[in-house]
Amino acid sequence: MEKQIGIPEFKTLEEMAKFWDNHDLTDFENEMEEVKEPIFKLVSGKVISVMLKPKEYNELKKIADQKKLNTATLVNRWVTKHIHEESPSC
Repeated sequence: MEKQIGIPEFKTLEEMAKFWDNHDLTDFENEMEEVKEPIFKLVSGKVISVMLKPKEYNELKKIADQKKLNTATLVNRWVTKHIHEESPSC
C-alpha cells in the first residue's frame, strides 16, 4: 500500500470512514496523538421509515450522490430544514 503524505481534513464522517477503510493507521503513527476526552458527541434521536416509490428513491439517490451524501443524511437535512422553517418553536 502506498503511503499517504499526511492525514487529510475530512468534511464528513463518511469521508473519514472511507479514508480509513482504505488506509492503514500504522502509516500515520508519527501524526497520532493521544486524546483524553471524546472528540465526537453522540446524538440521540428517533428513527422513522419513509416509503418511496422506486422512481422517487432513484431520484433521491441521484441527488444524494451528486451532493456526495448518503440518502439518509440528505433526507434528514431536508426534513430538519422544513421543520425549522415551519415550526416557530425550533
